[in-house]
Amino acid sequence: MPEKYPNGTVRALLLTNQVTEVTRQALTERLETSYRKPDFFSETAFGLLKAICRRLVPQDENQPHIDIAGGIDERLVQNKSDGWRYDTMPADGEAYKLGLAGVEETASLLFEASFQSLSEEQQDEVLQQIQQEDAPGETWKKLPANRFFEELLAEATTNYYSHPLAQEAIGYVGMADVPGWQRIGLNQLEDREPKEIMINDE
Repeated sequence: MPEKYPNGTVRALLLTNQVTEVTRQALTERLETSYRKPDFFSETAFGLLKAICRRLVPQDENQPHIDIAGGIDERLVQNKSDGWRYDTMPADGEAYKLGLAGVEETASLLFEASFQSLSEEQQDEVLQQIQQEDAPGETWKKLPANRFFEELLAEATTNYYSHPLAQEAIGYVGMADVPGWQRIGLNQLEDREPKEIMINDE
């Protein structure tokens, strides 16, 4: 069964004339960015955010990690947004601060412990209750739990899959934005698209 795509395929493609300079610069910066210290969040809140992101988007311990929480912190510091928000949600920065406090409150009420000290199964239970709007806690009377979960999951996923290493893991070469796409039939691949490595278990 297919296991992965050849290492280096996306990074090699970034060096070709099939990628525009603007795209190359953006993705190269992501490759070269190391883990950042928080500027928007406190160290405590940032540690909690990282723990939550590890459950929402688990990463292979044997592969380089993508700094999902750092990307969220950076966006909030720069006061960037999608240009819209649900009318039941406060501004992004306030929503994150309230939501993280809510996660801790729910963890304490359910398990009498901080979120980071819980087992992975217990952490998942906390997050699932928040997603389903079943989570206990006064915080969720001020902030819609399901909307907070939705926004956090969407941003964590976006931060992960916009990174070249994640794109390489799934064989995505959509950043090759110069030539366009000609082979659009079922199972048709452009020459630049990597082929899956087939692993023989025998």
